[in-house]
Amino acid sequence: MAFFANGSGRRTATVTAPADTHQPTGAVMDSAHVGDIVGALGTIKMHDSAEGRSRKQRLRMLLAIIGPGLIVMVGDNDAGGVATYAQAGQNYGMALVWTLVLLIPVLYVNQEMVVRLGAVAGVGHARLIFDRFGKFWGAFSVGDLFIVNALTIVTEFIGVSMALGYFGLPKWIAVPLAALLLFAVVAGGSFRRWERFLFALIAINIVMFPLAIMVHPSVKDTAHGFLPSFPGGLNSTLLLLIVSIVGTTVAPWQLFFQQSNIVDKRITPRWIKYERVDLWVGIVVVMIGAIAIMAAATFGLAGTDAIGNFTDAGAVAQSLHDHMGPTVGALFAILLLDASLIGANAVGLATTYALGDTLGKRHSLHWKISEAPAFYAGYAALLAIAGAVAFSPDHVLGLLTQGVQALAGVLLPSATVFLVLLCNDKAVLGPWVNTVRQNIVAGIIVWSLVLLSLALTAATFFPNLSTLTLEVGFGVGALIGVLGGAAMLLAWQRGRRKATERTAAELGGLDPDQVEELDATPLTKAERKVIRETDRDTWRTPALATLDRPAFSMGRMAGMIALRGYLLIAVVLVGVKIFQQITG
Repeated sequence: MAFFANGSGRRTATVTAPADTHQPTGAVMDSAHVGDIVGALGTIKMHDSAEGRSRKQRLRMLLAIIGPGLIVMVGDNDAGGVATYAQAGQNYGMALVWTLVLLIPVLYVNQEMVVRLGAVAGVGHARLIFDRFGKFWGAFSVGDLFIVNALTIVTEFIGVSMALGYFGLPKWIAVPLAALLLFAVVAGGSFRRWERFLFALIAINIVMFPLAIMVHPSVKDTAHGFLPSFPGGLNSTLLLLIVSIVGTTVAPWQLFFQQSNIVDKRITPRWIKYERVDLWVGIVVVMIGAIAIMAAATFGLAGTDAIGNFTDAGAVAQSLHDHMGPTVGALFAILLLDASLIGANAVGLATTYALGDTLGKRHSLHWKISEAPAFYAGYAALLAIAGAVAFSPDHVLGLLTQGVQALAGVLLPSATVFLVLLCNDKAVLGPWVNTVRQNIVAGIIVWSLVLLSLALTAATFFPNLSTLTLEVGFGVGALIGVLGGAAMLLAWQRGRRKATERTAAELGGLDPDQVEELDATPLTKAERKVIRETDRDTWRTPALATLDRPAFSMGRMAGMIALRGYLLIAVVLVGVKIFQQITG
């Protein structure tokens, strides 16, 4: 694809036949990211399309595409996820199931945006942030990622040691063994082999069904959990757990992993519809798994002294063994081990993908170790450091697991803001930019996450705040959000009117209303679909160096600085809350 400037100075795209060497064009930086889609369940040639294919052929293409969405979602139920959902079930029963339901649109909206960014731009999330916002904001974003991801991988090794400890394998064997296995799978120089290994691990998740059935769940209690409630009243402990559920279900590393994995799998705009299906499959799997884990802890430990006294996931497995029998305990331990391995693999790759983006080094699973030494060295170093930290005292590690999920939840608004800004960048996404409806939904999500973080901050500072006070605070915050959204929509409409007036002047002094009427010329649904798909399926981001960096208004800059400053305070307060729990 080649890009040229027309008479008005705007770039237009012309599709040309790619060279046989599959060299990168446009924004794509790594030659390994161009070529055939080689998935675990099939192959799609570089120039193939779904046009004119039978239903069976399209299904085979879908199977070849499936991977990034499924892996990122199942990786979401990692060791921290298992521990957090088990804690919710053990301490509060099924009363917090409703939080998972509310997170479904958050999951889809956030991850669908990175699907478009990855397929259209052909570069990772970190690369786009550095190129479009500069080193200052890039360092903030990637710095958050590296710190939280390193701590997250520590929690994965904690999960490995607890799960294998259940079966009698000591930590000093379990952790190094897991690290060697994870590195061996990634360092094979074959994207397909890596994806097939992940699919094999994902298949093990089927144990969640017999686990959930064997604890004899109550359908009535589970259904009641879908109704929002705050068991015991809103307080800092409950809010910390809710923020942890948000952080483990919608983690910032997911944005970086899925975008880079889509790029690494060579998925282009014509396959975005298929990748959206992949994402929905993953969301269904992760929701079923989360509810099954909550149910295992809720009903499997009912009537025991363990209820209300969560310590860690390993203790849950042992308690299930003691109360429900060795089979139930073993199934929970297997689920914990499987989740830990998937999570460590995905989070580690998210980090090293971002490192390759940041340093401009090769970063693809298609390369062998000798061809991309920095990529694999970074992955190995991350595993080694996290594995070493995992040998800390057990009581510290148990609280660290929850603390990491809470940190991820607190930092999520910042990551989502960058994501929304990129998805409104026409130079990057062209016809794939967010619609007004998508921006409204994304804005609601960001503000809701900020309010949740504010509530946690307030409850930590003032532990005696009543439930009513916090609920009133949520109401006031929601009102501020509505007013702020209305003001932003009004500003957008004014900006659009000014752009129309400029276009009218350029066209020889036309009436702006006439220009708007032309823009609103009705088209049939079929005509709109043909125009949209013809343009979008072939549009790719130009080379990033050729694009002018978007200018930040004073208001936007002030808002970004305020958000970052507040989140820094919130991160410190999460640390304070965890320290309080450690010291009793």
